[in-house]
Amino acid sequence: MANFEIIEKESLRLVKITLQNETVRTESGAMYYIRGNITMQSQAPSAGGFLKSLATGENIFRPTYTGTGELYLEPSLSGYHILELDGDEWILDSGAYWASDGTIEVGIERNKFISGLIGGEGLFQTKVKGRGKVVMVAQGPVEVIHLRNERLVVDGNFAIARTPSLNYRVEKATKSLLGSMTSGEFLVNTFEGTGTVLITPVPYWQVMMLRQIISAIPKNSR
Repeated sequence: MANFEIIEKESLRLVKITLQNETVRTESGAMYYIRGNITMQSQAPSAGGFLKSLATGENIFRPTYTGTGELYLEPSLSGYHILELDGDEWILDSGAYWASDGTIEVGIERNKFISGLIGGEGLFQTKVKGRGKVVMVAQGPVEVIHLRNERLVVDGNFAIARTPSLNYRVEKATKSLLGSMTSGEFLVNTFEGTGTVLITPVPYWQVMMLRQIISAIPKNSR
């Protein structure tokens, strides 16, 4: 399988993939530059896959790269996390998928209507399964939380991936609507059962600073 490496330079992070006559898949537009004999292919999905991809809100085309050499992906102020699959499945947060081994199957998972509608994830999320590595976009260092018939409540989009054995839903922070509105949280993401959740509770300082700058800009000037 290909070798994935996260490189940090000048406060930016990028992913380097070394291939030895191997194939990898990336998010559309992720390629930065290539060294060596590597060819790119991008095929349109089937009609059904096309419609489902539209529903996910994510890129429809995910190109593959095959050959021998080095593939560098676009740098970012955010970070990346390499997840190794051993025949298992994971459901990724919207926009979290970045790259994976060619042996990994990339599909979609349908959310419950209400959770997808009000939770910001959409009705569908990316699902990955198989054997190999998956690279995810992470706004900060990743913390692994194992649940054993437990309940985890997460504010915002700090949860970037979960195992499908968990029951996921979006709900009010408190039992009453007024209490949820006055709590400052309102809606939260809830995970219940036995499984694993990956969260990034502390963003990298560059990401946090960018958020503060954007929030300080008057809405009518954006």
